[in-house]
Amino acid sequence: MLSKRIALLNPNTNADTTQMMLDIAKQALTAGVQIEGRTAPTGESLIVDEAALAAAVLVVQNYGVKVAAEGFDALIIAGFGDPGLLALRERLAIPVTGIAEAGISEAAAGGRRYAIVTTTPALLDSLRRTAEQYGHADTLVSVRITAGDMMHTMQSTTRLAAALLESCQQATRLDGAEAIVIGGGPLASAAQIIAPQLGVPLIEPVAAAVRLAVQRCRASSS
Repeated sequence: MLSKRIALLNPNTNADTTQMMLDIAKQALTAGVQIEGRTAPTGESLIVDEAALAAAVLVVQNYGVKVAAEGFDALIIAGFGDPGLLALRERLAIPVTGIAEAGISEAAAGGRRYAIVTTTPALLDSLRRTAEQYGHADTLVSVRITAGDMMHTMQSTTRLAAALLESCQQATRLDGAEAIVIGGGPLASAAQIIAPQLGVPLIEPVAAAVRLAVQRCRASSS
């Protein structure tokens, strides 16, 4: 069987974040599948508000076409707003998967009550719209934002993990969440740290997107 190649496209310009997400993505791969990271050539180093998300849509629309032309069999948009997803699907013949799409779908599987936990207060409304877009608004019990200054929290993996853990515990204890999806690709490594400390499934969206992209990749070639 021929190997499949998947591109993980980071819609922000931080190459270190791309590498971190790529390392996690590789852990979710199955035999016969390769994954390569690509970083947006222009835009923001971190998508923290609606303006940056809108700008990322334009970047992904154009850069995604160039990445696909390298001969990939599938493409993952590794930003939790899934910027440019619908436009790329219209322009490309290969499957395009978003990490929000995959993460929310896994968290809400079987009608589970789920929460989104993230660090970006300015994207609260966008996250709710994303859940609605994918048909999982009815079982979304909360969107929890970590306490404290976002940039200070994200400068340390230890601080980030602690803040995410506190918000996840609130989502389960106070909101009744039966599963939690972490709302952001740059949060992936911290999510792995806290997952064993929670009593409900914690969905890390980059890994979820890899699982869904592999399924779609294979289905499209069968």
